[in-house]
Amino acid sequence: MKKLVLTLVALVVAVLSASAQEKPLVLGKSHAMQRVVVKNKYLLLPVQEREDNANIRVLRDGQQVKSLNVRLAVDQVDYYVPLDIQRLGSDLLLDITFYGDRRFTGAMKDFLCWKEMKQSNTFDTANREKFRPQYHHTPAYGWMNDPNGMFYKDGVYHLYYQYNPYGSMWENMTWGHSTSRDLIHWEAQPLAIEPDDLGDIFSGSCVVDKKNNQVVAFYTSAGKAQVQSMAISKDNGQTFEKYAANPVLVSTEEDFRDPKAFWNPEIQRWNLILAAGQEMRIYSSKDLKEWQYESSFGKDLGCHDGVWECPDLMKLQVRGTDKQKWLLICNINPGGPFGGSATQYFVGDFDGHHFNCEHKDTRWMDYGKDHYATVTFDNAPDGRKIALAWMSNWQYANQVPTKQFRSANSVPRDLDLFEYNGQTYCGVTPSKELLSLRGKETKKLPQACEIVVDVKGSSDITLSNGIGEQVVMRYDAAKHTFSMDRTRSYASFSEAFPCVTTAPTYGDIKQLRIFVDNSSIEVFDAEGRMAMTNLVFPQEPYNNMKVTGGKATIYGIK
Repeated sequence: MKKLVLTLVALVVAVLSASAQEKPLVLGKSHAMQRVVVKNKYLLLPVQEREDNANIRVLRDGQQVKSLNVRLAVDQVDYYVPLDIQRLGSDLLLDITFYGDRRFTGAMKDFLCWKEMKQSNTFDTANREKFRPQYHHTPAYGWMNDPNGMFYKDGVYHLYYQYNPYGSMWENMTWGHSTSRDLIHWEAQPLAIEPDDLGDIFSGSCVVDKKNNQVVAFYTSAGKAQVQSMAISKDNGQTFEKYAANPVLVSTEEDFRDPKAFWNPEIQRWNLILAAGQEMRIYSSKDLKEWQYESSFGKDLGCHDGVWECPDLMKLQVRGTDKQKWLLICNINPGGPFGGSATQYFVGDFDGHHFNCEHKDTRWMDYGKDHYATVTFDNAPDGRKIALAWMSNWQYANQVPTKQFRSANSVPRDLDLFEYNGQTYCGVTPSKELLSLRGKETKKLPQACEIVVDVKGSSDITLSNGIGEQVVMRYDAAKHTFSMDRTRSYASFSEAFPCVTTAPTYGDIKQLRIFVDNSSIEVFDAEGRMAMTNLVFPQEPYNNMKVTGGKATIYGIK
């Protein structure tokens, strides 16, 4: 299978020009300036992850044109990140403040970053990471967390995401952008929405405004306060112009974020739901600009062990019936069933003004440890509700053993509702597009594959390698549970990583679909009543599989 298609040009390190700037001006123990005469497109910034952030204010003619935080290298370069200086001006001054402790980092004049900060017309995005997935979406480089603003229009799926273009740890929140025609093969696009004086660009959503032939983005501006802003695209989401009257929604709540907007044909108005502390707030609008508060939801329902985030709200069909109900997605951190972040949901009714939940118990959409910030595509074809999740956990997301990039998205999954013992639950089924990945059947276990297991009662599936690492999956037909044990997977980067995750199956499982990639395992009941997403980082690929209580078919990846 072809790897992630990258639109960024490849770098040949040998063509790097010599340092194209003067010696730094050391102004104090933690303050320096660096003049940059722009001769190439990029200034390559050397990163050392163990160091503290340095703040770089980019000045042109004495005015700030950009500000970013980077862990500039002191005595070792882990990797480089590109700063596009060509679009900022021809003669720039970097005003740099370091926040590290000089007792440990030494004299600022001796920092390695001054020698290694170089200009180039190209930047290397070739994959050198053994854990980069083969068929999951990842950023070309840098940090990624929540999927944002996803929509479908004119045959193209647009995925935006929380992104740090200047390092592989959380910082400098920007909307990155990728596009796909099949939900499998993704093409990296230029940055979509960048920070401004209102703050960093946190999570949000996009809607296809068919009446005005435009795409409208809503996002959280995270500065001194968290407020909601909007931006408009006239070119199908390639570029956005921020609304001049931002912000469009404000609150006294400290945690006030992640707006999800959608057209509600039942009231002929737009609805918007966002997270405020430990509740969801619902608004309505005729024009996407003026928003009327309708109601709040969440008191005394669900899990409240952490902050509520990244909501979604949609109407779904109940399988095998003529009934429809509403699903409210609520991501929470911490408070997940196995620690850290997770996705809970509520089933009920919504009249455009109030959401009423029909159950009292807490329900989880995915019972793995690495499934968070789940949201769906706006305007998806055939009325489908296609979801993606951030495939990580805040307990260790910054520490997972990759450098060039951090984090991937889950495989796409379609959402619906099903009934079991008189209750209605969220169904999660691998999207049909994943069938196109199936290659030839094979007896050997590839590093990336889909495994289909026809189970007969209780079943065990063990993936292992020659150095004793393994993952054990177990379906208990009597207890109606499925579990995954990764306690013998490589985990030295975090004490929170080893775990056994267990899910209810809501009835008998007849077939399991297991998606294995270089650093993840996602398991689904083929009928969509159970989902479990977990990262794994085997030091050698799992090359052996043992199955009891079932018959397995292994498909390589095209």
